[in-house]
Amino acid sequence: MAIHVTYRRTRRLTMRIVKNGEVHISAPVGMPKSRIEEFIEKNREWIIQAREKALNRQQSRQAFYDQLPLNTATQKMEARNRLQNLVIPMAEHYSQVMGVTPKEIRFRAMTSRWGTCKTREKIVCFSLYLLLVPEWCVEHVVVHELCHLIEPSHNARFHALMDRFFPRWREARREMRAMTKVSS
Repeated sequence: MAIHVTYRRTRRLTMRIVKNGEVHISAPVGMPKSRIEEFIEKNREWIIQAREKALNRQQSRQAFYDQLPLNTATQKMEARNRLQNLVIPMAEHYSQVMGVTPKEIRFRAMTSRWGTCKTREKIVCFSLYLLLVPEWCVEHVVVHELCHLIEPSHNARFHALMDRFFPRWREARREMRAMTKVSS
């Protein structure tokens, strides 16, 4: 089992399991190695269970994304064309309604985000994996990224814009998160 210890200016000894199942420990500078080893041994059962849960979650996410093979240039091009046909009309509609105009819309195979927005350049990018979610959830992501052209951060103003232009955004976000999590 991989355990990474980092010494920091902190008062407490803390531990977390990262996505790949590795154990990351933050320890106060100067703490004896024996104290850290004792902490690990005391929490060994929790570590085993948490690592198993993290690895199951990772396998579930991978199985979700594997539903859309994007291994070849042809597969990526076909997915890009399908997603463009879905997203571009939505983006045009909401751009008009919201009074914003993205300079460019891009499509990439992203697994860490459904979409991104470079607010200064007005470039919006969507994950090809949006093809795996219901159309109304794709619409939520389109509105979300276009809202960033008005409000760059996820503050109260941003949420008010989402409420105004896509009132079901919280429900869509929940649905999308549930699709990539472990089914119990």
